Amino acid sequence: MFTEIISGERPFALIRREHATAIEAFTGDVGTAERLAGLPLDDRPGPQTLALIPYRQIAERGFDAVDDGTPLEFLRITRATAHPLDEALAALPDDRIETVDAGFDIDDETYARTVGDVLASEIGHGEGANFVIHRTYRATITNAPRMVALAAFRALLTAERGAYWTFLVWTGSRYLIGATPERHVSVADGLVMMNPISGTFRHAGGPPAPEELLAFLSDHKERDELYMVLDEELKMMATVAEAGGQVLGPYLKEMAHLTHTEYLLAGRTAMDVREVLRETMFAPTVTGSPIENAARVIARHERRGRRYYAGVLALLGRDADGGQSLDAPIMIRTAELSPQGELRVPVGATLVRHSTPAGEVAETHAKAAGVLSALGLVPRVPTQSAKSHNQDHPGVRRALAARNDRLARFWLDDRASASPLPVFAGRRALIVDGEDTFTGMLAHQLRALGLDVEVRPWHAPGALEAFDLVVPGPGPGDPSDPASAKGAALRALIGGLVREGRPLLAVCLSHQLLSDMLGLRLHRRDAPYQGMQRDVPLFGTMRRVGFYSTYTALAGGDRVETPFGPVEVARDPEDGAVHALRGSRFAGVQFHPESVLSQDGLAVLTELLTGLLPGAPETGSAPTEESVSVRHIPALGG
Repeated sequence: MFTEIISGERPFALIRREHATAIEAFTGDVGTAERLAGLPLDDRPGPQTLALIPYRQIAERGFDAVDDGTPLEFLRITRATAHPLDEALAALPDDRIETVDAGFDIDDETYARTVGDVLASEIGHGEGANFVIHRTYRATITNAPRMVALAAFRALLTAERGAYWTFLVWTGSRYLIGATPERHVSVADGLVMMNPISGTFRHAGGPPAPEELLAFLSDHKERDELYMVLDEELKMMATVAEAGGQVLGPYLKEMAHLTHTEYLLAGRTAMDVREVLRETMFAPTVTGSPIENAARVIARHERRGRRYYAGVLALLGRDADGGQSLDAPIMIRTAELSPQGELRVPVGATLVRHSTPAGEVAETHAKAAGVLSALGLVPRVPTQSAKSHNQDHPGVRRALAARNDRLARFWLDDRASASPLPVFAGRRALIVDGEDTFTGMLAHQLRALGLDVEVRPWHAPGALEAFDLVVPGPGPGDPSDPASAKGAALRALIGGLVREGRPLLAVCLSHQLLSDMLGLRLHRRDAPYQGMQRDVPLFGTMRRVGFYSTYTALAGGDRVETPFGPVEVARDPEDGAVHALRGSRFAGVQFHPESVLSQDGLAVLTELLTGLLPGAPETGSAPTEESVSVRHIPALGG
């Protein structure tokens, strides 16, 4: 049966899931859809549809993408079988693969220049915290493409380890062969999970020694890179999970050439799985953050399509009780092979404020190595027969656990038994989104405090009369840019609220706009505060909070006279950077109280709201993180 599947011309997919001892084989007919909502899913139990979702599909969310015409294809599964791994390996060829004209489409020097440009012109000018820029290793295969695809799949099964899915898909017009480490999103029995992976330790020839891993786990760049993608995927979970995501981990993800760090995020959802896919296009680990502006930056600097790179494979179906199911890994560490022998292996590096061009060039080589070795384009590492025990090493376990010591308990603990503050019950808050879905996380925090919350976009805030509090939110961009339509709209909104004396809490970009209106000078930092955690003085109390900013307001004292009355300022004692401010009916914060990096974020929010909303309790009753999120759910895995 297995030999019949791999030798026939009918479209098929072969999948080995993590830790599985069998290969799942799916056969069926291939179709195309214009939108994710068009993917077929009926009432039959079992796997039904395997979708190949290209990067260009992100345009469904209204985000920029270079349209390369790559189709949204799907395999409508008519037969599903399982085959023991040993049986499959015996049937797969192990022939030598021959190639010509092999190399990256963008050479190391040119790629390094692009990295430098993104660091200086995008991260350095407040456009986002991190961005992923890709390049593609290309070659021409001189063997029969079917044999090459099968042989590469076999090599990945035997030499790679730690993959979430190892797969081979034949659609009739292309082969996709890969060993992806990363679940993007899954849904089973109403439990939605995401799996942010970041931080990369390069090694070869076997598992790294615990001492090497301890040095990797202590590296600030690698740690901060993971925190940033954790925040970005929590934003997505804020949309698709009813109460947002709960953070589990961190863990190690050990592969043949690389070791990563990862978290799991879990929550409950009643959304259609196709809508879950739409709302999570695509992972920040392959795009950047904030995601909408990351799409713009990618289009601006790559200037070409990504085909299936950064998209997902998505297996849709139903369980025995009729509930929808979804398993969707990211298409990274994946080769695309045409029937004519044209080979593409796209790979990208995550650029953050600590990045260096040389380091990111090296990272692309390392990330491509697993698939390239399976194709015979770089030397293969020895087959890994023994399981690594690094995850269980006491020092490694302590180092991983310590990653959470400075994070917000609000996101680490379950919130099903949260106790809202009665004083905020019945109060309505409007959050105005400035193109950064941190606003979704902020909404969950305000709801946990007891407020009724609505989120609207900056270009359509609507009527404000029904709300007790308006929260102009964060977003990318230069607050002093006179050509920014978003900046102008938020300025007008903030100005109107302040003049009318209506309660206002401005966050990040909106805090900068508020500060400018109050007469404070704006300044672009020499070193961006993108994904930075700091202990800062806030109105007499030291607070640990997370920043995602390149710009800041400056003040020369702790009290400023403004056209709207006296304003109290919490500022850096060394450079005068304004971390927060508050007037009689308004307040602003430069940091993100909703970020997982803001260990004291909930307490700060409560303190500020008590001063803004009439009838709120005295600030001394502000809750701790633990008093609002009090119980962990053992069912989510601990």
